Order: sequence, then structure tokens, then C-alpha cells
Amino acid sequence: MIARINPRSRRDRYGSRINRDHSQLLANFVPWASIIIASVIPIFPLVSGIPIWPPLGFLLFLAWQFVRPGLLPVWAGFPLGLWDDLFSGQPFGSAILMWSLSIIALEYIEARFPWRGFLQDWMTAILVTGLYLALTALLSGGSLGYERVLLVGPQFLLSILIFPVVGRLVAILDRLRLLRIRVIG
Repeated sequence: MIARINPRSRRDRYGSRINRDHSQLLANFVPWASIIIASVIPIFPLVSGIPIWPPLGFLLFLAWQFVRPGLLPVWAGFPLGLWDDLFSGQPFGSAILMWSLSIIALEYIEARFPWRGFLQDWMTAILVTGLYLALTALLSGGSLGYERVLLVGPQFLLSILIFPVVGRLVAILDRLRLLRIRVIG
């Protein structure tokens, strides 16, 4: 009897394994590029009297930390926050500070609670995003009062609701990042 080779054994969820390997360029470029592009998206025109766009760059930053902990180095908060500061309209340095503190806090949480589920990650994202929006609102020079809460409230609610979609987008980008391409030579 002749043994048949299963054609599926030459493939895995990232593609063909024969003459294929992960691209170092894709593996390193996709997370950084997705966060940079998401930080620029809120500058596109949207006529509104209140800040309605969630901080998409920050949400992608959090989602990458939850989907692939340790992928971004701890110092990544500085350059990515610097880029976000250029487009967010916040005082320069606020995103640098908040993103750096956030990645340090998330690294601490990851070390302390390595086995988490989506609900814990979502609650952590809600807490970190709420602190991020509150502290950047304070750093922008505004007064403390219920008016400030009413202005930042819709942005916070939209951030809460959109985070699962952002997490799914990051999972898709992670599959793209690990796609196998043809190796020559």
C-alpha cells in the first residue's frame, strides 16, 4: 500500500511552509506602522463642537500590548507618543508621558497577571483609556468641572465601545505580520 502525503501537512495557518519564512520587515514594521497611521486618522475633517474621535493611536497601542505582550519594547511609548503629540493637538509631551506611563503599567500588569482573558483586558483598557483622557484633559490647561467631563464623556464612551473592534483589527494585522513569504536562496 502506498502512503499518501496529506497536502494540508505542508501548510499551517500562516501559509505554505515549504520555501517560506516569516518576513522580519513585516514582523517589525506592521505594529509600528499601524499605530502611526491610527494616530494620524483623527486629523481628518469631522465637524463637531466637542472631541468625538477616540484616541485611535493609543487604542491600537493598547491592543498591540494585549494581543502580543512584549512585542513593543518599553521605550516604544516615547517615539509613538511623540508622533501622536504632533497630530493630537494636545500640549507637546502629554502623549509622550501618558504612553510611556501606560506601557510601564501594562508591562507591570502583564508580569503580575500573565493569564488574562478578553474581559480583563477590556476592563484594563477602559481604566487606562479613562485615565489617559482625564489626564490629557487636565494637561491641556482646562479647568476642572462637570463641563470638562461632559466634553470628554462621548470620546470616552466611543473609546470603550470601539476597543473590541480595534482588538480584532490588531489580531488581523498580527496574522498579516506573521504571514510567510517566499525565501529565495
